[in-house]
Amino acid sequence: MRPTTSAYHHGDLPAALVRAAIELLEEGGSSELSLRAVARRADVSTAAPYRHFANRQALLSAVAAVGYRELAQHLAAANPDPKTADDFADIAIAYVQFALQRPGLFRAMFVEPSDSGSPDRVAAVDAITDYLKSIVHQAFPDVDADAGAKATWSLVHGLAFLHLDGKFDASSAEAIAETVRAVVRVTLTASGRVATQ
Repeated sequence: MRPTTSAYHHGDLPAALVRAAIELLEEGGSSELSLRAVARRADVSTAAPYRHFANRQALLSAVAAVGYRELAQHLAAANPDPKTADDFADIAIAYVQFALQRPGLFRAMFVEPSDSGSPDRVAAVDAITDYLKSIVHQAFPDVDADAGAKATWSLVHGLAFLHLDGKFDASSAEAIAETVRAVVRVTLTASGRVATQ
């Protein structure tokens, strides 16, 4: 469990509210999230969140933007220069691990309605999309990078939710890695485009 937000006294209130929202999501899921609950967690008046977020959806957009940025960093750290199927599997495993380690945040990013016009959220999604396009283009220069990025994201995202929802064995890091690595290797090597090692 992540540490709880200490009472808010000064500084960046929007960031404190987003941190409080993420904590609530990670502790109890989206059913526990309201602007009133976030205000209580941040130890501010119930009116304070409305000065920065028009409604729950706007707050969730800010939460999602943080989640997308954290996910992008997590993926880039998993393998900075992927070329083989196993390299791509490292990134896929990191994606699934992020979903399992931060399920409340992950579901808020992808399940909860949010403001598609939120500049922070749009920029954060664009950063992940650009990252995926760049690694797909690097590995498959003759494939449409946009379509390749969407295909890759769809595959890995499906794996994440199948693990989250208990359809695949998530009992250990090894079991998760074995499943994800096998799926990625089969998918990428079936076309003969990517080396296995």
